[in-house]
Amino acid sequence: MAKGIKYFTLWFCGICIAIFLIQTIVPRFTDSFMLTPNAISMPWQFLTAVFLHGSITHLFFNLFALFLFGLMLEGIIGSKKFLWLFMLSGIFANMVSFYWYPNALGASGAIMAVIGCLAVLRPGMTVWAFNLPMPMFIAAILWVGAGILGIFGFGDQGTGHLAHVSGIFIGVLYGFYLRYKYPQSKPGFSQTQRIIIQEGAMRRWEDSNLR
Repeated sequence: MAKGIKYFTLWFCGICIAIFLIQTIVPRFTDSFMLTPNAISMPWQFLTAVFLHGSITHLFFNLFALFLFGLMLEGIIGSKKFLWLFMLSGIFANMVSFYWYPNALGASGAIMAVIGCLAVLRPGMTVWAFNLPMPMFIAAILWVGAGILGIFGFGDQGTGHLAHVSGIFIGVLYGFYLRYKYPQSKPGFSQTQRIIIQEGAMRRWEDSNLR
């Protein structure tokens, strides 16, 4: 399925780092480009907010997840499909967030779309999440469950839970589209590919998503 890898994952990581440096130097830069109630009259915010971050911790752990899952998915589906998924899911997550949160920023909605797509294309891949090794599709279900609980007031309310759920929803839909369009590439649940994620790092990523 994949061909012509252009490493957009690394480009996105670099863009996020460069923009965060600008955020720390240029006054009110973040206020102009994060998602705000003025996004209807400033529509670029639906896109630019994806590349902004609220703290160095927020940036670091989003880059950790993007690098880890993004390179893997880009290698499976190719750079062009990965580019469209990341950009459109980030915009969609911000469009949903616009009606729920007063302000939002961060790449976690797009990253969750990457995770959702991986959960469909590599469901049996082992990841370490929630203190346990588990198949990717189980981890995705648990992340969705945590996001839904967060939407209804459970957990950290500084996290954009609705953006996470909407992002992973788009990723799952796109994953099934790819499985349907490229049936010869369907991965089985017997996938033996394994990715071990340090639990502390993954948990801090989950806890630091301050969209």
